Amino acid sequence: MEPLVEPGPPLTPEERQRWSRHLLLPSVGELGQRRLRAARVGVVGAGGLGSPVLAYLAAAGVGELVVVDDDVVEASNLQRQVLHGASDVGRPKVDSAADALARQAPWTSVVRAPERLTAGNAARLLAGCHLVIDGADNFATRYAVADACEQLGVPEVFGSLLQHDAQVAVFWPGHPSGAPGYRDLFPAPPPPGSVASCAEAGVLGALCGVVGSVMAVEAVKLLVGAGEPLLGRLLVLDAMAMSWRTVRVRASAAQDDDERGGARAAGAGGHGAAVPQPRAEEPLPADAEVTPRELAEALAGGADVVLVDVRTAAERSLGSLPGAISVPLEDAVAGVLPPLPPGRVVVHCRSGARSERAVRALRAAGRTEVAHLRGGLLAWAADVDPGLVVA
Repeated sequence: MEPLVEPGPPLTPEERQRWSRHLLLPSVGELGQRRLRAARVGVVGAGGLGSPVLAYLAAAGVGELVVVDDDVVEASNLQRQVLHGASDVGRPKVDSAADALARQAPWTSVVRAPERLTAGNAARLLAGCHLVIDGADNFATRYAVADACEQLGVPEVFGSLLQHDAQVAVFWPGHPSGAPGYRDLFPAPPPPGSVASCAEAGVLGALCGVVGSVMAVEAVKLLVGAGEPLLGRLLVLDAMAMSWRTVRVRASAAQDDDERGGARAAGAGGHGAAVPQPRAEEPLPADAEVTPRELAEALAGGADVVLVDVRTAAERSLGSLPGAISVPLEDAVAGVLPPLPPGRVVVHCRSGARSERAVRALRAAGRTEVAHLRGGLLAWAADVDPGLVVA
């Protein structure tokens, strides 16, 4: 593999001392270290994966890091997003990350981009980067990153995780090797709410460090032109068994059904899991959803309202609406509810995605009295009860 970056200026004596352990490696050496110093790397997401990636790339001597993240630090992030501390809660993640890197690696320049990366701004935000690290936590951003990397002609180091499972790969469509792109493995995003997020299903905090470190290794290899990167291979980790396996991935035109099926099976459950092409959904009728304030007023006025919570038991243990009845999501999306008291049924979840799926299914099964809470309990906590704990 040819290196991505031309070497920068000769190292100073101080720099030679700082990166002496790299200089001893035949895979890096002084020439490779000069390439790292001249590199510009885009990192999308300064959270669970972005934290170890940013820390290790800065420590490795990467000259410039473009950090793209529009989120702020929340208390629930601190279990795994190790660049941020308790005093950073409420701060933009790009600021918290930049300050942490300034303390740890002041030789690295950090470009802060406190924006949500979209199809419209991705090429602008990532312009000039030699490679891009995808540590996003949502499908829309992942596809925007992948498309921008293909447009810019730069490799993408991809990582995803959920609960105890993880995946890592390098995508580079257009490379002479015939390497695949993200869309070759995952052609289309799933229907909203069909794949649980880490906020809904949980994630082992230390797993972020494992996966982020692997992503940083892949980035360094690409930048200096060392080893065999994960081009055409999906690395899959089962942390509970502590087992790694590799699934071959090819560009879609050449990939056969058996290989594609194996890769997709490996991807199931993580951010970016492959699923069928989603169909367009008609907007819900006006009476099929309710805002948090409307629900609060109905409850305060004594209206007959039956609250149905389709979240997991672990989510409910952190906080729930008084009197809510727990119904498994799989039952609700199958159009089935247990016997309920009379009244208007309001289905709710964390963000509204799962409850909307449930209400669509229940209405299709003839339950016209059901509605879902728009924005879920996150919106309820923001608009009605700030004291409600929502994972």
